Amino acid sequence: MNREQKYRRLEQASPEEISDLRKKVRDSVWRQTYHIQPITGLLNDPNGFAYYAGEYHLFYQWFPLGAYHGLKYWYHTASKDLVFWRNAGIAIEPKEPYDQYGAYSGSGIVKDDQLYLMYTGNARDRNWNRRSYQCMAVMDANGTVTKLAEPLIDHVPEGYTEHFRDPKVWKDKDRYRCVIGAQRVDATGTAVMYESLDLLEWQFVGEIQTKLKHFGYMWECPDYFELDGQGVLLFCPQGIAPEGEQFRNIYQSGYLTGQPLDRETLVFEHGAFQELDRGFDFYAPQTMVDERGRRILVGWLGQAEIGYPTDAHGWAHCLTIPRTLELRGGKLVQQPVEELGKLRREQREVQDTITNEKKSYAGVSGTAFELIGEFDEIDAEAVGIEFRAAGAERTVIHYDTVRRTLTLDRSEAGAMIDSTHGSTRSCRLEAKRLKLHLFVDTSSVELFVNDGEEVFTSRIFPHPDSTEIRFFANNGSARLKVVQWDVARAVNDMEGNE
Repeated sequence: MNREQKYRRLEQASPEEISDLRKKVRDSVWRQTYHIQPITGLLNDPNGFAYYAGEYHLFYQWFPLGAYHGLKYWYHTASKDLVFWRNAGIAIEPKEPYDQYGAYSGSGIVKDDQLYLMYTGNARDRNWNRRSYQCMAVMDANGTVTKLAEPLIDHVPEGYTEHFRDPKVWKDKDRYRCVIGAQRVDATGTAVMYESLDLLEWQFVGEIQTKLKHFGYMWECPDYFELDGQGVLLFCPQGIAPEGEQFRNIYQSGYLTGQPLDRETLVFEHGAFQELDRGFDFYAPQTMVDERGRRILVGWLGQAEIGYPTDAHGWAHCLTIPRTLELRGGKLVQQPVEELGKLRREQREVQDTITNEKKSYAGVSGTAFELIGEFDEIDAEAVGIEFRAAGAERTVIHYDTVRRTLTLDRSEAGAMIDSTHGSTRSCRLEAKRLKLHLFVDTSSVELFVNDGEEVFTSRIFPHPDSTEIRFFANNGSARLKVVQWDVARAVNDMEGNE
């Protein structure tokens, strides 16, 4: 991909090219039914997540003209209930000197009845050296977005490289604060803090002081908040080597928990870094607090530098379903927001005992559904579920009761993904009973294990006819209870004033 192609603007494409691209996307067999996805081209990081003027607003990084990382716009979606989303068109267009090579990631905060969107502008000098600016755009209740004429932060502090991006802003009692992902000049990752009294004038305070002095070469998408009196720092470290079953994606997403951040010294006393998600395709999470006081997370259901089958269809990636966060024993627990129950349509239930067998049940099948499968009285060496199955094609959730290991296996899940990072993901799980809560869409699965103790998020690309669901117990028996729902379509697939 040459530079000219990567940085083409939307208006440089002919109407015929746009029409052909839309047709290619529309004909894709892997378009989702209830996940936010791009109308064309590539989607990545969720941005600007906020509740404002009676709606949830969620923006995402968007390159409209192909399934590769080109010139990034902010695209706007909105919802009254976190379930049924409408496309609201481009919110931030990269055309100023400070963002002409991309409106990169950032966050939103409400002030004076307006939604302030703080983001990183990507610029280049004549020698193609990167320049990073922290910028602001303001959206009114009518959805009109106006950029400020100048960047809020027009230089990188001494000691850091131009890999300096993704401001996440929040309001403390006394002032506004934002955390920014950074790279030190010695090529190690970190996060830094700025403060402001009015969201417009920002002062550099310093680096958040953690115990992780050499933990990857860059920290992207940082997010600091407090839950139940504890501090939580989310971030995405790049350059972490795998350790056993951990850190087996190209880039990782995780968090630290501990004592609340000391605002004066920026010392953060914390425990070990923990992964947010055990699946293949999860990155760049962003959180917000809604009008009910819930801390809600949305992530990018994808990964960089990996080829997906939809690339050939003119589009790539989607966003996860919204998830509430709570702390349980120092661990972040994710649960699907309760509003997703609005998607539920026809319901089917099964109760059975399965012994040394694999079984399917009449009516329990589909390509897009919600399912809760519970195994108890487990006296088997392994139990689990196969779904989006037909013949040898299947995606498998397998719990080994001897090794106490839960595995998601997509090695036979359909069209292959161009990745060198394997086709199974596993984690240690001590469980006498097993609750598997699946949100399956046309080309993805989000699995919540034992009420969010673990989460696996992944893309899969099965044949449209692969609709079977099978339940198994190997070398023993287990009691099985299943509830499955068909789901409604919840996204406008091709609309918007793009």
